Amino acid sequence: MSSSPRVSNSSPQAAPATPPVVTPMGWMHTARFLTTAAQLHHLPAMDTPEIAFVGRSNAGKSTCINTLTQKKQLAFASKKPGRTQHINLFALGKQGITDTVLADLPGYGYAAVAKMDKLRWQQVMANYLVSRENLTGIVMMCDPRHGLTELDDILLEVIRPRVEQGLKFLIILTKADKLTRADQAKALSIARLQAGGGEVKLFSALKKQGVDEVAQLLWDWTHPVAGTAPAEPAAPPEDEPEALDE
Repeated sequence: MSSSPRVSNSSPQAAPATPPVVTPMGWMHTARFLTTAAQLHHLPAMDTPEIAFVGRSNAGKSTCINTLTQKKQLAFASKKPGRTQHINLFALGKQGITDTVLADLPGYGYAAVAKMDKLRWQQVMANYLVSRENLTGIVMMCDPRHGLTELDDILLEVIRPRVEQGLKFLIILTKADKLTRADQAKALSIARLQAGGGEVKLFSALKKQGVDEVAQLLWDWTHPVAGTAPAEPAAPPEDEPEALDE
């Protein structure tokens, strides 16, 4: 009498779940407001990498941050350039865990702001850029139609010692869609000479030019052990003008 095959009552073990792939753009989309400070000493002490966004008023700073994070109102774009006078911090990281902080510094150089306010904020920004311990990189916005100005040059001199010590630095040439290809190439060449060893990228919020490249670079700055993450397909362009910006 033949015996029936034995059937096991134990269910097969499920394969361990593969952790989701984190792309630079997906990482940027986790951005959320963290805190704001009117004075440097009001900023929380942190040990996570921090990237500061700086630039002249109306150079496209807020639009750039909002485009990278895909959050239209994360960074405040005032209708009166130069009126945003706080350092705003935004947290990045999956599942609510902060692994990087973006710092949006006030735009500088707008004529309608009182002279005393200008001087005060120039000093606050200089102190931040020189002394913020967890500062990993600086992203400077520049409208390539006007080039780097005297105030931009002053800021470059302030950060030069830290850049020479290894601080990451990037110049973003905003509103690149307003230039011809020849003018874009010329603006890149000039900015690279002025960047003092930093990197330069063309960027257009309207055409989504440079968005993936900048996201990848910021990821690489803050995740050196993880290495290069896979790029994410660019979003289709939106037919809407860039906002007046800080």
